[in-house]
Amino acid sequence: MALIKPFKGIRPPKNLVEKVASRPYDVLNSEEARTEAEGNPMSLYHIIKPEIDFEPGTDEHDEKVYNKALENFTKFKSEGWLVQEAAENYYVYAQTMNGKTQYGLVVCANVDDYLKGNIKKHELTRRDKEEDRMKHVRVNNANIEPVFFAYPHRADIDAIVSEVIKNEPIYNFIAPGDGFGHHFWIIDDEKTINKITDIFAEIPSLYIADGHHRSAAAALVGNEKRLQNPNHTGNEEYNYFMAVCFPDNQLNIIDYNRVVKDLNSLTDDEFLAKLSANFDIEKNGAEIYKPNKLHNFSLYLSGNWYSLTAKAGTYNDNDPIGVLDVTISSNLILDEVLDIKDLRSDKRIDFIGGIRGLGELQKRVDSGEMRVALALYPVSMKQLIDIADSGNIMPPKTTWFEPKLRSGLVIHELV
Repeated sequence: MALIKPFKGIRPPKNLVEKVASRPYDVLNSEEARTEAEGNPMSLYHIIKPEIDFEPGTDEHDEKVYNKALENFTKFKSEGWLVQEAAENYYVYAQTMNGKTQYGLVVCANVDDYLKGNIKKHELTRRDKEEDRMKHVRVNNANIEPVFFAYPHRADIDAIVSEVIKNEPIYNFIAPGDGFGHHFWIIDDEKTINKITDIFAEIPSLYIADGHHRSAAAALVGNEKRLQNPNHTGNEEYNYFMAVCFPDNQLNIIDYNRVVKDLNSLTDDEFLAKLSANFDIEKNGAEIYKPNKLHNFSLYLSGNWYSLTAKAGTYNDNDPIGVLDVTISSNLILDEVLDIKDLRSDKRIDFIGGIRGLGELQKRVDSGEMRVALALYPVSMKQLIDIADSGNIMPPKTTWFEPKLRSGLVIHELV
């Protein structure tokens, strides 16, 4: 069962939301955040990327930077840029991209559910990144940014959301830069709140779509707090962390592609000859070629695009990991041909989210920065859930969800 609860959200007044709201901390670097926040003291970047308030080059992991996050969070509340609700609510958060809208419920998920595996993950986390977010949660005593969950869709939840969104949204704006719409409603009716809680109690598992490090950090800090509290009851606010839960049938995963700096001392012809052992190769010329089905890849090399189709016997469609195109490409191209063994640490490879288009891959290669680009057919939600249910972990850099959650629409304090 998925144990969730409503919470007293801390959020900006309607007239300030567009000044406060920001992109998530991990999708831009310090200088990009500094630029986006320039001239705007209300930007959430002052809390989630507080290094922007110091000289350029300041280590974002310096203790004074974390302390600045708390100083700014306190200031936002004292200035009225963030205001706490009087009662516990759920919220509907909807996002619109390319004419399609997905509707999520903002809830507090349970720390125990994460620790026991009822909240399922599909990626490994790195301890250094966990510790960074743990420090941020500890110093602010809050989940400043939500994590992104999926759940098996249910008609009864859809019906509740359909009723809620008949009302005027509290927030309704298009974010600068990406042009995506963000819409936000409050659910403050006690009967509806109780019904949502009861329905989620019937759902066996929730699935982390995006935010593995934030989920781990929130759960680990919550567990720390319970161990430090001799009077712990299990009802304390620190037993929960903030998540936006979307039905799985509304979500799409987009491609997550690769660019590599060299051909491992091979010529173009030698490289393609080695690939031909495991792939049927078709040359498509200068026109961008996008993979059109599972086990089909596109390759950009020396001004030409190629279609690569994995040959029968090179993959295992009955294995939740073996069926993945990221597994096929990692084993048969990156490892076997290019000698890239560890996607997490090898400096010869970089990764590009499909939201940037295949033209970005071509640009990186044509500039001379990279030698070859590889585009993959995107993973499906079913594949993600199958892997999480089987207890397996996806290879690195497999999933890219878009649109990203906007940070600053609501915050959850642990007290």
